[in-house]
Amino acid sequence: MKKLLAITTFLLTAAAAMAADFEKPITLTSIGQSADVQMVKALLKKAKIDANFDKSVTKEGLKDEKTLILAIGGSSKGLGAAGIKVEDELERTEALIKGAKEKGIKIIGMHIGGAARRGELSDKFVNAAAPYADYLIVVEEGNKDGAFTKIAEEKNIPMDTIPKITNAVEPLTKAFE
Repeated sequence: MKKLLAITTFLLTAAAAMAADFEKPITLTSIGQSADVQMVKALLKKAKIDANFDKSVTKEGLKDEKTLILAIGGSSKGLGAAGIKVEDELERTEALIKGAKEKGIKIIGMHIGGAARRGELSDKFVNAAAPYADYLIVVEEGNKDGAFTKIAEEKNIPMDTIPKITNAVEPLTKAFE
């Protein structure tokens, strides 16, 4: 099984390298209101990639973006602090993705929270967003069950699996070369 996963990861990584056709301007948002969005913001800064930041951008808030980056990971604490119900965040997610697709905006889905951002709550957001991404960047630990691999294979989405959060800088940089 590990060998099959390694081969699949290699093939998906190779496909992701060929999909480096993302453009600026970029908007980064949260899907699930976890703190992961702040980590993605820091990774973009480290990669010297300028991006607008709106942790709860709506379909109506999309302007001239060419790329939308979704930091995918649910947090009951984050949702509570923002005063957002799970159902409302899922509705925003669906409408946002639909609006992006209608405008021809490409979507990068990032799941960097690892195992801590998996489970019943986060998986609702994973299932609402990941299948609609044009490219996925996923920390290995968050894909131990192969959920992202399955989505990527079923939807033919290029995916990079990375060992640690800090390794996300390289695939992000390549995506915008």
